[in-house]
Amino acid sequence: MATVLSVSGSPSVSSRTAKLLRHLDTRLVAQGHDVIPLDVRMIPAEALLGADFRHPAIVEATELFQRADGVVIATPVYKASYSGVLKALLDLLPQFALTGKTVLPLATGGTTAHVLAIDYALRPVLNSMGAAHIVQGWFTLDKDITTDDDGSLAVAPAATEALTQVVDQFSAALGRAPLLAAAS
Repeated sequence: MATVLSVSGSPSVSSRTAKLLRHLDTRLVAQGHDVIPLDVRMIPAEALLGADFRHPAIVEATELFQRADGVVIATPVYKASYSGVLKALLDLLPQFALTGKTVLPLATGGTTAHVLAIDYALRPVLNSMGAAHIVQGWFTLDKDITTDDDGSLAVAPAATEALTQVVDQFSAALGRAPLLAAAS
């Protein structure tokens, strides 16, 4: 079907955001999509903070965005906005890196006070980068994401239901994208 770039914007090694995203990746794979994971925290800090557009890791990330039909961007919310490492990466991508792409924004955070961070902080940036279609995103509370002793992820039932719905809507939008392009 489609190639999906799955971007974790969390700077933390033990990130609930990243674990949740990788959990959702399995649903997209089961729906027939080719999912490529990208953890921004793995890009060298000197490349991100030094704005080194020619650094091999930045060049590779840019190529991954170019190859993707769709992009899932997940971030923890800090200070009512998306993470700084995600901001650093987005700043280094070409201005219209999301042109023609379907995008699913996801966020996690400790309080519902940050639920609008997707719409007021992240969505405008994604839109300015030329995203063809930004599907409904979803904010998940940290308390609804737990890791069991065996390392498996557990997501609260209500959050699971909502996330399943937004991932399925994203998947459906990816399925329609080629039809829209062919009709033009």
